[in-house]
Amino acid sequence: MIVLAIGLVATACGGTAPEAKRASPPVVAAAPKPVAKPAKPTKPAPVVAAALPDIGCATPTCAFHAGAAGYFTCLAGGAGACFHFGAPCTPEGACMFDPTDHGYKQCSKPVEGKCLAWGSACAPVSACMFDVADGLHHHCDDIAGGSCKKYGALCAP
Repeated sequence: MIVLAIGLVATACGGTAPEAKRASPPVVAAAPKPVAKPAKPTKPAPVVAAALPDIGCATPTCAFHAGAAGYFTCLAGGAGACFHFGAPCTPEGACMFDPTDHGYKQCSKPVEGKCLAWGSACAPVSACMFDVADGLHHHCDDIAGGSCKKYGALCAP
């Protein structure tokens, strides 16, 4: 097959195909293998206990779910979003996002993650607020009257 390919290339380039020759494998005398001596048993390395930092368990939070327009326990989340929601909840201090006016207000009557009666403007203690522009939670760098004037970095809801 290789000879045919070389011949085609040589013919196409104006030359003649070289004569195919088969190389015979070289004769190599096998060197004698040294006899391995059994290794002396060694002592096993001592077992050392590694000190790991105490990470603790993730604490579920109460996060706003835009699709359901209510608050639910966030069982897994990060980067400004909750990936797995659980049961309805009321956030700490009952300061909740009002999806109708896009601000945070004190809820005087929370029921199953929703507010049935709104009060005055408020802000979450963590300053981690829902941004309707991208649907994610950001740290609010400038809070005014229950609204965020300047959103900062993403935060865990």
